[in-house]
Amino acid sequence: MTDILEVARRQVLEEGTGLTAAQALECLTLPDDRLEELLALAHEVRMRWCGPEVEVEGIISLKTGGCPEDCHFCSQSGQFESPVRSVWLNIPELVEAAKETAKTGATEFCIVAAVRGPDERLMSQVRDGIKAINEAVEINIACSLGMLTQEQVDELAAMGVHRYNHNLETARSHFPNVVTTHSWEERWETLRMVKEAGMEVCCGGIVGMGETVEQRAEFAAQLAELEPDEVPLNFLAPRPGTPFADMPLVEGTEALKTIATFRLTLPRTILRYAGGRELTLGDLGTRGGMLGGINALIVGNYLTTLGRPAEKDLDLLVELQMPIKALSKTL
Repeated sequence: MTDILEVARRQVLEEGTGLTAAQALECLTLPDDRLEELLALAHEVRMRWCGPEVEVEGIISLKTGGCPEDCHFCSQSGQFESPVRSVWLNIPELVEAAKETAKTGATEFCIVAAVRGPDERLMSQVRDGIKAINEAVEINIACSLGMLTQEQVDELAAMGVHRYNHNLETARSHFPNVVTTHSWEERWETLRMVKEAGMEVCCGGIVGMGETVEQRAEFAAQLAELEPDEVPLNFLAPRPGTPFADMPLVEGTEALKTIATFRLTLPRTILRYAGGRELTLGDLGTRGGMLGGINALIVGNYLTTLGRPAEKDLDLLVELQMPIKALSKTL
């Protein structure tokens, strides 16, 4: 039987063709003593098809909490008794956050709202916020505002939104166990419209929500089918009051295998460290992931949880001799 890493070296590293779901499953189930080998190959693939640059991004919540959806991992759902309360950010606060993000060397600033989809009030806030940010600081602006109509997609593209984030969250077969108030297919439709409008597509998910290892492989292949520009990879940080509050953390070795496998399935994609890495991987594991396929970071805090201090991540990039990607407004 041919070794999966030999196959991946030829298929992914040399030819640039990502793993299939079946091949991804083989990588995810490699014995732990082959982890370093898997990470090393994933790093080679990242360097070959993406290069050494790392894209740095900051995120801010324009509307926090009070969301009508029942995403079981999320403390911003209005359906759960969580400590997060509904809060709106004003435009000066948004601009200040964008300036602080730019000071870290970040090239991307993402405006996020906890909603099913944007209403006119939110679209108006986003419109005014983007205008104010563009007048104050040079940075690419991304948005994550839930499910969109075609009219809203067109308006965001006209505003100059560089990239739109809408996560599929998990494998299609597992999604009904995570969300019941909307479907995986509804999310896919928003992503299709975003892609057709010419905005970059950011789409990832959360590992550790009770999915099987087969479903992790399924999810990686489904993301590859979408061909997103960026995949943010989160690891579940169980939030009090949510249905997933008592889920166990993903074990570090498992997390690193997942990172490397996603890189081998998505050889040309921006693969971004997102939420949960602090708990799941710690400092040493974070370094391992940067040398195992990751080529982007969210710096600072997340939406409802604290991240690593931005300085720690930036110092790590210096140590690893990975330059921060320069700002570019071109798609």
